[in-house]
Amino acid sequence: MRLFCALIATLLVAACQTVPPDRGIDVIYVPTPYETVDAMLALGEVKAGDVVYDLGSGDGRIPIEAARRFGARGVGIELSEVRVAEARANARAAGVERLVRFRRQDLFAADIGEATVVMLYLLPELNERLKPKLRALPPGTRIVSYTWDMGAWTAEKTVNVAPGVQIYLWRVPEKGVPIP
Repeated sequence: MRLFCALIATLLVAACQTVPPDRGIDVIYVPTPYETVDAMLALGEVKAGDVVYDLGSGDGRIPIEAARRFGARGVGIELSEVRVAEARANARAAGVERLVRFRRQDLFAADIGEATVVMLYLLPELNERLKPKLRALPPGTRIVSYTWDMGAWTAEKTVNVAPGVQIYLWRVPEKGVPIP
């Protein structure tokens, strides 16, 4: 019964979270399975020295695993203050809080210019809206998306992680090369 009450309290807090008055949550929080996190980090060729941005970072598992496994720096951008607090607690528990930061921020307003790898688990229309921001990143920046592609921008590589479920990899091209 105590566990049930704790679960209900957690759900109520999450439902009552505050977000900037001009922005609502774009997608519901669905944690990326750890097997998929591993596959995304591999597809993105994450290594020490990388700066991994996770747009819509939820509980922080992608930046935390990038830091824990590779020594990469990680930045999570998330609208939910509940998820940001959870991600920070998870980073402390994993012993990587010096390598990761979590910001409660709108991903469309966030400065992601230092990213060498960008991770996404967003809806297709959000991926499309992000293309100008992604196109502005330095050439060679890797972009990995779970489940959803980027429309006409063809992925460099696609990996099946479960029946009917893919992850996609793109690299920002040299300046002047158009991204559809």
